[in-house]
Amino acid sequence: MVKVGIIGGSGLDDPDIFKRSSELEVETPYGVPSSPISLGYIGGKEMMLLSRHGRRHQFSPTQVNSRANIWALKKEGATHIISTTACGSLKEEIGRGDFVIVDQFIDFTRHRKSTFFESFEAGTHHTAMPDPFDPQLRKILYEASMELGFRTHSKGTVVTIEGPRFSTRAESKMFRIWGGEIINMSVATEAILANEVNIPYACVAMSTDYDCWKEDEVPVSWEEILSVFHQNAQNVKMLLINAISKIK
Repeated sequence: MVKVGIIGGSGLDDPDIFKRSSELEVETPYGVPSSPISLGYIGGKEMMLLSRHGRRHQFSPTQVNSRANIWALKKEGATHIISTTACGSLKEEIGRGDFVIVDQFIDFTRHRKSTFFESFEAGTHHTAMPDPFDPQLRKILYEASMELGFRTHSKGTVVTIEGPRFSTRAESKMFRIWGGEIINMSVATEAILANEVNIPYACVAMSTDYDCWKEDEVPVSWEEILSVFHQNAQNVKMLLINAISKIK
């Protein structure tokens, strides 16, 4: 039976997306998740929604307990995980409001717990991760978005930085040289952990800015991110509803 977990980024964690919504507090061996899990249904399918940064956006990117978040969804029976996130564009052709169905990541974080296998006392664990985002889920998300007429990129490499600060110009230009196409502060950590517990994971990233590499643009600000996000939040909800109806 399909049971989809959604990890909602800033502004995209509205439980009103569900029918028959209720809440569940979950305990995990890794601590408390960022928020209670909202339970409900979309198109007859069971859904769970977790707010990545907390209901009051109280957790900075490094403070987000991604291990507790992923484990809580696993504990409650998630068969798939879809995350939503804001991102900066590292390419001219990825414009503000565009969706990117991420297919690769570069993990540039330094201070996070990004594995469930900190000890090898019970056995050695090295998780293969050549394609960290589930191809079938990605295909569903891309097709669902295109059906709705949204400007959507079928793939993209996300650079996940530690935050909460934004990049310097030198860093932003370096990430472009590395092959990064978008940049954010959350996705790689979640993708790693979801893969470790064998839950198919995919991400819908919404471009809100051009980071700071594009010198004819004003450098990214939190206010700009929120402005673009609020303009397009309804589109993300429509995309999720359409995509979830196609998951089997």
